[in-house]
Amino acid sequence: MKTGGQLIVDSLKANGVRQLYCVPGESYLAVLDALIDSDIGVTVCRQEGGAAMMADAWGKLTGEPGICFVTRAPGATNASAGLHVARQDSTPMILFIGQVQRDAREREAFQEVEYRRAFTEFAKWVGEIDDPARIPEFITRAFAIATSGRPGPVVLSLPEDMLRQMVENPVVPQRYTKVATRPGAVELGELEDRLASAERPVMILGGSGWTEKAVHEVQEFASRASVPVGVSLRRQMLFDHLHPAYAGDVGIGINPALADEIKNSDLVILLGGRFSEMPSSGYTLMDTPYPKQPLVHVHADSSELGRVYKPTVAINADPASFAASLLTIGNAVPASRAARVKAMHDSYLAWSTPPETGPGPVQMGPIVNWLEENLPEDAIMTNGAGNYATWVHRFHRFRGFATQAAPTSGTMGYGVPGAVGAQQAFPDRLVVCFAGDGCFLMHGQEFATMVRHQLPIITVVVNNGIYGTIRMHQERDYPGRISATTLTNPDFAAYARAFGGHGETVETTADFAPAFERARASGLPAIIEVKLDPEAITPTRTMSQIAGTGVKK
Repeated sequence: MKTGGQLIVDSLKANGVRQLYCVPGESYLAVLDALIDSDIGVTVCRQEGGAAMMADAWGKLTGEPGICFVTRAPGATNASAGLHVARQDSTPMILFIGQVQRDAREREAFQEVEYRRAFTEFAKWVGEIDDPARIPEFITRAFAIATSGRPGPVVLSLPEDMLRQMVENPVVPQRYTKVATRPGAVELGELEDRLASAERPVMILGGSGWTEKAVHEVQEFASRASVPVGVSLRRQMLFDHLHPAYAGDVGIGINPALADEIKNSDLVILLGGRFSEMPSSGYTLMDTPYPKQPLVHVHADSSELGRVYKPTVAINADPASFAASLLTIGNAVPASRAARVKAMHDSYLAWSTPPETGPGPVQMGPIVNWLEENLPEDAIMTNGAGNYATWVHRFHRFRGFATQAAPTSGTMGYGVPGAVGAQQAFPDRLVVCFAGDGCFLMHGQEFATMVRHQLPIITVVVNNGIYGTIRMHQERDYPGRISATTLTNPDFAAYARAFGGHGETVETTADFAPAFERARASGLPAIIEVKLDPEAITPTRTMSQIAGTGVKK
């Protein structure tokens, strides 16, 4: 005899789950009880959005679905922020929601929501388990859907009484089977023919479903075939930035030289990604729906092929399977391409060298340079959204796979919970979270989760006292008319110490290196508050220059 709650835990265990994230609720007490007898790690979070983002980071970095449990409507709707991240980022994740008991449904009972209606836009599949005997079936299906085709989140609703119900002689749960989609010989032949004659090819990597092996295979192909490679927004970990074929990131603030190369390419190979609004610079790098460049689009989900761009060659394959196939092509290439690859890499190196000076006593350029010289190559970087993130995206040179967890959806507040998921996925690696002051306080309470679980994450809070990105747009469009973008902040170093962590305050550039070293030596979760002049809103332009006044407001 097993309860529904015990079958949930048995099914998770059978599918390889090692860690889950939750905010507890009375609606799934039977699951919490069953977890006591399991070796699955349980991370207790302080807000459901943070819990879902931790699960997303786990899914991003491991390729296996991140697992999150939350309670009824308030918990579920809080979690929807992380669910949306997983949807837009194509991250495998399963969100379990405690539901009202079955005999109370359709009465608008206490905290009742019909998730199959409410969350359809957020997830690949939303299901509700009415019969506890079918739990293994539903969970096996959830794992398969979350990881197949274009990966993404799945939601399972769990009626409270179903979890307490006993099942006699239940089905023994088994691990799901991951589905691979492989390229066809005809399509690979077309790609090889076009590649052999192209003078200005470019490959752009994106999406999910990658492996470390696949990344190395693409790098080998790029070297052999003399193809420059870019990576789409917040997918920088998909290619070694110091590899001779690396051309830069394709997204917000793209190197203009790289943008020109893409626009004038005679063969664009889009591998794994959708080339949506942000990576495509607002759909300007390729025309929609008919690109002028010959386009080879490779994607694991056939419904994405031709959805926005009509491909010249459509290849329905996941990144890992396609990367393995690249080992057989790209041997006959024009010799002239090698010089172009070198020029594009040199352009990237110049573009990714931070400026040494700027307004105010703290210069972010030297700080980023110090981090580049002192962080281990396998350090994991996390961040949310805001202008501060430019210093990571443009100037940090990612060297290896599974070193980045950041939302392509531009979600603020992601960095702190994302760092928790990253550290627990890779406990022996250094995790550094970057956050703005506005970004940090959207999920800053999860610093308590870091302390509770003894995670030595270093969080760099770039504090300029404003919602910087919105202020920048405000000054550009309505110069001098400030509204709703000024913040009142705590002492972030004291905030860290109040939770039992380590806190540092950086008021000059020279303060940063010793502060970071002390934070790392402490072995505690740490916050380093960097007090940045609000004029230093971008690496190249001040707020006043953007406002067009030249006068500091």
